[in-house]
Amino acid sequence: MLETVRYLIGSVGDSGFGSKSTGEEVTAAAPDLHSITAIITGATSGIGTETARVLAMRGARLVLPTRSLKTADEVKARIVAEIPDAEVILLPLDLSSLSSVRCFVSLFLALHLPLNLLMYASPFPSLNIYLRSQMKDKR
Repeated sequence: MLETVRYLIGSVGDSGFGSKSTGEEVTAAAPDLHSITAIITGATSGIGTETARVLAMRGARLVLPTRSLKTADEVKARIVAEIPDAEVILLPLDLSSLSSVRCFVSLFLALHLPLNLLMYASPFPSLNIYLRSQMKDKR
């Protein structure tokens, strides 16, 4: 219970950061990520969008898998408006479909980029993804 209260009030933990720390504060010690390629699922909303923005600010190349290219394009436009030299690559991906995952992997491999960071920020629980994929791929 005490740990929950500490978290809620933003107390700093062993890392030096707490629940009220920003992405910019947390990444300040790593200001140059130009050699990093990051795949961030769920980057079209919430923590995924903020993670993409902060990593782009630090120079990371972003690969944003998305079910909706229109929504992802809007996120990309916001990132590039704030960070003009940001490199943001959008690739179609529906995590509920194994065939879509395979297609995404093929497209990513064709880019000949390293994969240094993979962040799973999608709002779907793993079990839900598995069940949906089983239903979709059997059609």
